[in-house]
Amino acid sequence: MTAFEAILLTIVTASTPLLIAAMGELVAERSGVLNLGVEGMMAMGAACGFAAAVTFDSTIIGIAVGVLAGTAMAGLFALAVLGLAANQVGSGLALTIFGLGLSGLIGAPFVGARRDPVSPLAIPGLTDLPGVGRLMFGQDAFVYFSLALTVAVALFLGRSRSGLTLRAIGENHASAHALGLPVLRTRLLALLFGGACAGLAGVYLSLIYTRFWSPGMTAGRGWIALALVVFAAWRPAYALIGAYLFGTATVLQLHAQAGQIGLPAQLLSAAPYVATILALVLLSLGRGRAIGAPGSLGQPFVPER
Repeated sequence: MTAFEAILLTIVTASTPLLIAAMGELVAERSGVLNLGVEGMMAMGAACGFAAAVTFDSTIIGIAVGVLAGTAMAGLFALAVLGLAANQVGSGLALTIFGLGLSGLIGAPFVGARRDPVSPLAIPGLTDLPGVGRLMFGQDAFVYFSLALTVAVALFLGRSRSGLTLRAIGENHASAHALGLPVLRTRLLALLFGGACAGLAGVYLSLIYTRFWSPGMTAGRGWIALALVVFAAWRPAYALIGAYLFGTATVLQLHAQAGQIGLPAQLLSAAPYVATILALVLLSLGRGRAIGAPGSLGQPFVPER
């Protein structure tokens, strides 16, 4: 394998958890709920998934437990913002703090433990092709799942009746409720889906990407996933591009440090966020809000009002 191929493979693996988490948050936000707890849900997925995988010596069980952990955290958030109509920003921040602390407690006994690598998929005759073989046909199952998830979310939001209902609720929950659409149930399902995706992204970090657990291993990836949704203007295809852009910047930062390149690593770290700000400015020129942003995003819904 050439050095260039190795860098491309690293970019794909670095981008995959961002894409999975961003897809879940995109669906949640299209329903009108802003969940800032993605970082905490990812941390819980990483800790619980790794702990279960080591305890039961099964990667499959670890994946399932990590997804359930992320879903449970999303359910807790839904109880606050849907059941009690709490402030979504404050509840999301509290969820992140709670998730980071609890994940550190759960993962403490497993610091230093390691898991064997998960074998990537291999297609005879294609994986060994020079140049693109391993890049296209030799990735792990999570990579292909993330791409399939992006296509599924795009089709769901754009072509299905349920997806159009979700978008209508996110755009104007009062009008949707007046038409008899199930606002709270739809938002609950969207939040649980987002939590499951965040938990799966966390599992990928601990069981596939690094194969060990350490406190704070999410390293702000949950916040990057949130920025990705805005960067993508709430569109799945743009989120795919943005995830690989952010992943490229992350990997180039590490190679810049290792190669002692004169370009400051901090500049590369800040590049995706600068791009997000520029995208927001361009999308918002001459408009009241960014193109694609749901009209009811962040607003609590109480049926009696």
